[in-house]
Amino acid sequence: MPTPRKIGILGGMGPEATVLLMQKIIDATPVQDDRDHIPMIVDNNPQVPSRIDALIHGTGENPGPVLQRMARDLEGAGAEALIMPCNTAHHYAGFIETDISVPFLNMISLTCEKLASELPAGSRIGLLASPAVRLSRLFEAELARVGMEPVYATDDDALLRIIRVVKAGGPTPDAVDGLNALARELEAAGVAGILVACTEFSLLRKSIVATVPVSDSLDVIVQAAVDFALGDSL
Repeated sequence: MPTPRKIGILGGMGPEATVLLMQKIIDATPVQDDRDHIPMIVDNNPQVPSRIDALIHGTGENPGPVLQRMARDLEGAGAEALIMPCNTAHHYAGFIETDISVPFLNMISLTCEKLASELPAGSRIGLLASPAVRLSRLFEAELARVGMEPVYATDDDALLRIIRVVKAGGPTPDAVDGLNALARELEAAGVAGILVACTEFSLLRKSIVATVPVSDSLDVIVQAAVDFALGDSL
């Protein structure tokens, strides 16, 4: 079996989500021995400036230059493609893409393409995401490109509260209950599917109960990373 290509990970947003991504890549890789696993070069940097402060409150430092330095360092360390397990941070993808010569596997565009392959054209997609994703219109252009429309949960305070709980203490029953309440709200709005578009919520994904299909952008980028590392074209 050929040696897999190295994947660089812009991590730390948050640390548990980064570990979850790595575990999912390990689980998704067909192996017979240690050497068959995908090499991962990880910058697990919890000091990336807050995306919520920058995009919601308008008071925080721009995370873009920090992400740019991380990407440059990962490429310098030998990464052959980069991924970033944080949906909101993709608002700053331009800082990354313009400063590296290796591919940046964009979780947002890849996720929208995956949704388009699974759901009918014109579908309304319910997003469980940070309010910063809605405010920055992160998914709008890519969903429109594939003929779909986003629908957001409306309780920003509840969304931020769940994110803070998960960052501080990991998955908790209260966080699960809160996220399921928001999922029910989206179902009531008539969505064709629900997208988990926050990697803190990915830590709760298995506990989401819904009558419509539930997808997770983290799973999409995991498969893209495995396909790239093992030589499959994207």
